[in-house]
Amino acid sequence: MPEEGHSLPYVANLSILFKEVPLLERAAAARDAGFTDVEYWWPFDSAVPARDEVDAFVKSLDGVRLRGLNFYAGDMAAGDRGLVSWIGREAEFADSLVVALGIAERTGCRSFNALYGNRLDGEDPAKQDDLARVHLDQAADAAARIGAQLVLEPLSGADRYPLKTAADAVAVLDDLGRDNVRLLADLYHLAVNSDDLDALATRHIARIGHVQIADAPGRHQPGTGSLDIDGHLAKLQNAGYAGFVGIEYVPEPDTGTSLAWLPKTRRGRA
Repeated sequence: MPEEGHSLPYVANLSILFKEVPLLERAAAARDAGFTDVEYWWPFDSAVPARDEVDAFVKSLDGVRLRGLNFYAGDMAAGDRGLVSWIGREAEFADSLVVALGIAERTGCRSFNALYGNRLDGEDPAKQDDLARVHLDQAADAAARIGAQLVLEPLSGADRYPLKTAADAVAVLDDLGRDNVRLLADLYHLAVNSDDLDALATRHIARIGHVQIADAPGRHQPGTGSLDIDGHLAKLQNAGYAGFVGIEYVPEPDTGTSLAWLPKTRRGRA
């Protein structure tokens, strides 16, 4: 590792980057920009997409490696943030798990983001947490069969979403007790929620399964806000994190221009 900065590899999140082209063209655009590895939120409109939709998505990944995929999270644009704890939508969660595992078998993807879900009006939070435990257990069993992990992500900008800090997510992990369910540390969300980012390296490093970045405030590319992204990533690498860093920012003014901070030599991994 260089004396300054870090040498962690980057993975492009194509649900938020390269939106200048349709979703099925983004992997090719990322590849042309030098990326070898990509990740997505749920790339379909429903928990159970048509077979030809799945086939088209998998085919679009030619030339890049799929490193991460979200489970179906509901209508994100309308404010939904996952089905893991959503009482009444158990079938959709189970169906999207099957679809995601099928994609993983075809692509080699071995990391799944299980968004926890918002608190629901009229529902007992304890019952939601009980359902989340069942769903995470089931998904962890299924993921373990193919050597995969789940990651649990604290979020900002979603008042009804109960996981806001790294400690919130780690408490769920401790209760669950599964080795292949880990923390997704998104530096942007944690910073916006005033979490202690230094604690990621000093207290939570053994629990981290994935890292994502965007600058804060604004959620744009590094250098547009005040967050010491490079410094925090260096601390994580020095503490033992050796995984990918997901680029999950809103590019400004466009994806190509926004990537000026990242040399092409840092956009791939052999």
